[in-house]
Amino acid sequence: MRKFFTVFFILFSQVSFSQTRIYSNEFLAIGVGARASAMSNSVIASCENSESGYWNPATLSSIYNKYEISAMHSEYFAGISKFDYLGFAYKIDDSLSIGISAIRFGTDDILNTLELIDENGDIDYDRITKFSVADYAFLFSYSKISKIPGLQYGGNVKIIYRKQGDFATAYGFGFDIAGRYKKNNWLFGANLRDATSTFNAWIFNTELLENTFNITNNDIPENSLEIAMPQLLTGFARKFIISKKFNLLTELDFDISFDGKKNVLITSKALSIAPHIGFELDYKNIIFLRAGVGNFAMIPDFDNDVLNFQPNIGLGVNLYNFSLQYSLANVGSVAATPFSNVISMSYGFSKFKKK
Repeated sequence: MRKFFTVFFILFSQVSFSQTRIYSNEFLAIGVGARASAMSNSVIASCENSESGYWNPATLSSIYNKYEISAMHSEYFAGISKFDYLGFAYKIDDSLSIGISAIRFGTDDILNTLELIDENGDIDYDRITKFSVADYAFLFSYSKISKIPGLQYGGNVKIIYRKQGDFATAYGFGFDIAGRYKKNNWLFGANLRDATSTFNAWIFNTELLENTFNITNNDIPENSLEIAMPQLLTGFARKFIISKKFNLLTELDFDISFDGKKNVLITSKALSIAPHIGFELDYKNIIFLRAGVGNFAMIPDFDNDVLNFQPNIGLGVNLYNFSLQYSLANVGSVAATPFSNVISMSYGFSKFKKK
């Protein structure tokens, strides 16, 4: 009988044995958009479309059209889990833009075997039902071009909703603060995510779990609090003009955490720094070839540590106001995680007229 309940023990163990946990909302670290995926998420300084609401809300004021909408779909773990994104941006005037982003990462049609055994102790497969485990995030973005030449600033208000069938729900709230500075051909971007920490409050429906957990000698989950600690994302980008038809954009980013506990390339007791780099070659700003390398980590292997990393590639096409992007993440399955296909698109309409 224990085998049937394994999925539930894994599901709840991460939040049931303590009242407060420090790590939360890891689904928001995946990233949105095939362009960003192809460039190993190295877009903090260079993203200038409706996806900016996620990557760097300060750059949202650089969109070219009055309205812009973007969408993305990707699948993970051989299609078991799905990651979807929808974004919208509105350029109010020459210097001010707002946006909204909706994100869902979920696994559907999970078998609920809690009622598998009837009151007589017999297995009844007709008692099996299905449920979903899904994480939702809603980002409300603001972006302003400063009176200081080259400077933009902005931020996000984040609302988090997480649901594990009828068994548990969580509600969260947080802020992001961002900026970008342009000097000649250089771009410098920064986004302080969860600037004041983002809190998720978990509420468990223990009535649905008590009988099964008591029979199997497992602890009943308790209402708990998860905290997403601040993280600083920085980026340095430059665009090189190769010829009249070709341009090359390069960007180097650093994701800085302040706990010193992540297994990334640069670590200390106080900081964890994860570098990643991306390239974008374009032909007349119509056809794009992209590549990136990230997720560097030293993996213990007997006597020596082995450097692990993840290479990505992608293609993009811009025609008029429509953009279609594709990314193949983890080319050659170099990293421990399997490769993923990411597709995204965006459309801008009602061309913005400068005053």
